[in-house]
Amino acid sequence: MSFKTLDQADVKNKRVLIRVDLNVPMENGEVSDDTRIRAALPTIREVAEKGGKAILLSHFGRPKGRDETQSLSALVKPLAAALGKPVSFARDCIGADAEQAVAKMQNGDVLLLENTRFHKGEEKNEVNFVAALAKLGDVYVNDAFPTAHRAHASTEGVAHKLPSFAGRSMQKELEALTRVLESPERPVAAIVGGAKISTKLELLGNLLSKVNYLIIGGAMANTFLAAEGNRVGKSLMEKDMLDIARGISSKAKTKNCKILLPVDVVVAKEFKAHSPSKVVSTDAVGVDDMILDIGPKSIEHVIATLARVKTLVWNGPFGAFEMEPFDTGTVEVAEAAAELTKAGKLVSVAGGGDTVAALNAAGAASRFTYVSTAGGAFLEWLEGKPLPGVEALRIK
Repeated sequence: MSFKTLDQADVKNKRVLIRVDLNVPMENGEVSDDTRIRAALPTIREVAEKGGKAILLSHFGRPKGRDETQSLSALVKPLAAALGKPVSFARDCIGADAEQAVAKMQNGDVLLLENTRFHKGEEKNEVNFVAALAKLGDVYVNDAFPTAHRAHASTEGVAHKLPSFAGRSMQKELEALTRVLESPERPVAAIVGGAKISTKLELLGNLLSKVNYLIIGGAMANTFLAAEGNRVGKSLMEKDMLDIARGISSKAKTKNCKILLPVDVVVAKEFKAHSPSKVVSTDAVGVDDMILDIGPKSIEHVIATLARVKTLVWNGPFGAFEMEPFDTGTVEVAEAAAELTKAGKLVSVAGGGDTVAALNAAGAASRFTYVSTAGGAFLEWLEGKPLPGVEALRIK
């Protein structure tokens, strides 16, 4: 790894600023998904157990200035419960409130500072705001990969002011992504789904030179099918991207990357749960049909391909996985990938909000090698873009 981790950090008797991601979903004042809280626990515990003062930085929501409805104070109880130890709270993340709260800390204590986005200087990465944050710590640890694609004060600026290290969650993410894209065991397959080619153009372009098989699903596949001259009926499709799709297919051939498209699909007349549906080949889609999932032959084809490869990276579901019976393609492929991983035959890394939700719904996420909680950062890494929060941690 070209990053310093907690293995190289001396945190004893030190004030350790830890950038975590506590931007969790809330319903009626309660945390509805604690995935990101659990991801932060190993680093917080390690710093506290090694005799450091764990000072937590995070954003929450998109406030325009101070907004009590988006205060991190609501996270104190659930965080303390998950940690199994008290967590104190400061009403600000810089200035007198924060400085006094830090001054009261004993070694092993945990302090959560207020939402960094209550200050305009956070997203603008302002020099004075960075300096005010850095003043609170002796060491900086970034454990928030989901925010690493943003050059904000608490994700990038502070890393240039203090000795900086990757936390355990960040470390796991970087190791997993490096393993599948920078130094993978070949052959490599990528599953890319979702609605639009236009939002994943850079991703597709980068993957063509990285993978041996590019498996395209979701509504994105409809555009590729239409580009090949197939009728797609009333299916979601980007008419203005047909030439782009043909260009990607052409470029794939020059890169020795095989693109896999559906050979059969599940169609229905309406986009709603349990709508009457049928399986047709991709050259037999009716004018009133909507393609909502891949068919059994396509599922078989994808699974057979996964059995031949050593590494898989997955971003995006195959169909309208939120609705039965249009979740079948995603669920069956996820189950196959999970079993190959469990058997030691496949290294599987997945990420992106819809993908994680789909793998969880399929009961397969826990058997993947790694499932990223990041959305934008995961996608930008796959696109080959440098992430400011990661680059700031690199050993120069």
